[in-house]
Amino acid sequence: MALPDYDDDLLLVFDIAPVGLLVSRKRVIQSYNQAFCDIFGYAPEALRGESFERIYPSRQEFDHTGERAFVAMQATGAYADDRIMRKADGQLFWCHVSGRTKDRQNPFDVAVWVFEDISSARPVTTDLTAREREIAQFLVNGKSSKQIAIELGIGFRTIESHRARLMRKFGVSSTSELIAKLVGRP
Repeated sequence: MALPDYDDDLLLVFDIAPVGLLVSRKRVIQSYNQAFCDIFGYAPEALRGESFERIYPSRQEFDHTGERAFVAMQATGAYADDRIMRKADGQLFWCHVSGRTKDRQNPFDVAVWVFEDISSARPVTTDLTAREREIAQFLVNGKSSKQIAIELGIGFRTIESHRARLMRKFGVSSTSELIAKLVGRP
């Protein structure tokens, strides 16, 4: 592949970075690089001007992740997690996502996001509901059921019920086994 003649090294870095890079304004996609296209299966420019919601499995996950990211970015200027995302063909996959804001007072005004496909180490092997995917996300990020309940604003027993359902779906008998399955370990 012949590279264009770059006058700006920063543009070169953006274009050929080995991770997906995306610039957003108010959770609307402004630009992204080739690695992002490779990860998500979208053509260049296909998502320009589209909501971030397009790459989430559900509206609920888009909303809830946005709420958590907003609070973290106001506090620290950055946010990161491992979550299940959706490719152009509808396939779900685990992705490490991290972002930084330009303005902590208005974190979604301008942000830069990094996407790393971690599905080879952590494949999605079981069909999950949106709520189960959310709870799985919290579990693999080290949160307890009590912490998850507080984060989601729902009852502890509801979280325990979802966790038990996840354990049945994955055929495991403990939370540690469930987390191992979720992160792709035997």
